[in-house]
Amino acid sequence: MLETVADSRAMDFIPQLAEPVVRLHLLVVDADTAVRSACAEIASSLGYAVESTGDLGHARSLLRAHAVDILLVNLPADSNQGLEMVAEARLLYPDTAVVAMTASGSVNAAVEAMRCGASDYLTKPFAVDELSTVLERAAQRHMTDAATRQLRERFRLSQGLGAMIGRSAEMEKLYRILSKVALSSHPVLVLGESGTGKELVARTIHAFGPNAQKPFLPVDCGSLVPTLIESELFGYVKGAFTGANRSKDGLLISAEGGTVFLDEIGELSLDLQAKLLRALQEKEVRPVGATHRVPIRARIVAATNRDLAAMVEKGSFRKDLFYRLNVVNLRLPPLRDRREDIPLLAAHFLDRLSRERGRKFTLSDEALRTMMRYDWPGNVRELENSVERACALSSGPVLQLGDLPTQLQQQGLEARRAVSPRGGAADADGAPAVKTLAELEREAILEAIRTLNGDKLQAAKLLGIGKTTLYRKLKEYGIADPLRED
Repeated sequence: MLETVADSRAMDFIPQLAEPVVRLHLLVVDADTAVRSACAEIASSLGYAVESTGDLGHARSLLRAHAVDILLVNLPADSNQGLEMVAEARLLYPDTAVVAMTASGSVNAAVEAMRCGASDYLTKPFAVDELSTVLERAAQRHMTDAATRQLRERFRLSQGLGAMIGRSAEMEKLYRILSKVALSSHPVLVLGESGTGKELVARTIHAFGPNAQKPFLPVDCGSLVPTLIESELFGYVKGAFTGANRSKDGLLISAEGGTVFLDEIGELSLDLQAKLLRALQEKEVRPVGATHRVPIRARIVAATNRDLAAMVEKGSFRKDLFYRLNVVNLRLPPLRDRREDIPLLAAHFLDRLSRERGRKFTLSDEALRTMMRYDWPGNVRELENSVERACALSSGPVLQLGDLPTQLQQQGLEARRAVSPRGGAADADGAPAVKTLAELEREAILEAIRTLNGDKLQAAKLLGIGKTTLYRKLKEYGIADPLRED
């Protein structure tokens, strides 16, 4: 077993521990001189700038004088001053990561500290590697929270290009290409997964081009039968087919120098591909049922989430049409490859929903951290839908983890379990598993509700929490009826 931090031999382990990437400011507060000195010495060896004090009053004065990145504070069993300091630190400096130290067996104090804003806790006596792990976790949390807040402010002042949102390197590269492509009249092929915003890119190309005042006409090639697509694109004359009571110009004619956006171009039949290729090559179309041809001046922007090159190899997409459309191609990055844009996109959707609903919405740090970790298979469209759902379900202005869709809640809860100091698993010596705070909290809430036969209001009073908090917790657990939960 490793020695505890109060043991002088613990210093032998210091050189083996990794240093933090950034030098962070740590304040250690503990009346126990041995523990305080050991914590300070270990943290200093790990690269932290350390201050320490044994007096809570002095510690609060230090906090009021300047910010700290991490606060490691002992919670005295006979006083609430430690809890008050935790709450004050989080109020003064929201980015400060707070770690509470408690005596063995005083789990209630740790729970109270977490309610006051502590992000982690240590139960005395603890080992050197346990302290280093908690400090590393606190450092990561501090830097993540600080970075997301900076991103919010930065993105609040700088949105992107036109209606497109994002300031990642991938998006900056896309903007540079778009600014050049928009001024030309060449066909453009937009590639990307579903939900990445291909139509928005097409609209941006049109909006920044010389014919922005002309029509922008979208066609969903995947949702219409071939005969309807042909009529939509090329038009028809009166009597061309049953129900054609009058002639109608196709979109390629109606655009009059504007842009025709062919979404899901990969869904076109080979026959229609041939007719479209001829129209693009000859710059004229023959309406259905007509014997004459009509000149066109439309710009073509096509998009697909399919691999057109592979389709060409298989013979399901014409090679000559592929090359005609692929004069310039833009590949949109999936949202998982530009995670730094997630806070800006979320803020954009929240601003819109706030205006529509007449109330201000914001994301909690935990909800935003979860969104940053999630892979978003549905990309920006899925993000927008998730934000809308959270606003619809939230009981307050701050959107919590429990307001997000189930798949994000699950990831957030897994992240909570992953950062538990003892993790709930048996250690290397085969010691019995220790439940995490989250698990203990969940059991306490469910047991209280069962004991009171489902009376959630009385359960909240018994637990010393607000009823809103209790309902939010149940939502996070995904429990609709606690009395039926095993």
